[in-house]
Amino acid sequence: MVAKRLNRKAGQRKSKAIFIDKDGTLIPDIPYNVDPDKITLENNLVEGLFKLKEEGYLLIVITNQSGIERGCFKEDALVDVEAKIQALLAEHDLLLDGFYYCPHYITPCNCRKPEPGLIIRAAREHNVNLKKSWMIGDILNDVEAGNRAGCKTTLIDNGNETEWLSGAYRIPVITCKSINEAADFILKKQIT
Repeated sequence: MVAKRLNRKAGQRKSKAIFIDKDGTLIPDIPYNVDPDKITLENNLVEGLFKLKEEGYLLIVITNQSGIERGCFKEDALVDVEAKIQALLAEHDLLLDGFYYCPHYITPCNCRKPEPGLIIRAAREHNVNLKKSWMIGDILNDVEAGNRAGCKTTLIDNGNETEWLSGAYRIPVITCKSINEAADFILKKQIT
């Protein structure tokens, strides 16, 4: 905890981040999967994440993991899930800067997307400027969480969104097919 406080010195420059949904965005969505042997990276994301990292963006996972409260798996199983994702990314000289999850399903909370609580917490803990940051996800609850937190948002339209419920916070800045495509847009937008 002391190290985190030291990182927040008065006047320290704030970081920018890419908040990334896990299931269906970073890795294929296999419901309630905590078996590291079944975890792979989605296609068309390594190049984009690498470019974003080179431009100074932190890479932070924001994920709902209701399987914990539903009793589908134990919370400590996520340690191996995060380790596997880190190992897969490390093969491409990438590393996540944070991994945040909401374990709730029934319990009311402010961390389960579409609520913005996890993004706000991660931003505080990593000294992130939300206005310069993006949330990338595959469903509109991801978009809503990002917009409500004050980020810009990207929807990866890969067929995982099934409800298409409209609302003021559910409109992304861009809809695209992959993180690589999203990264190109984000970096172009950063210049303009």
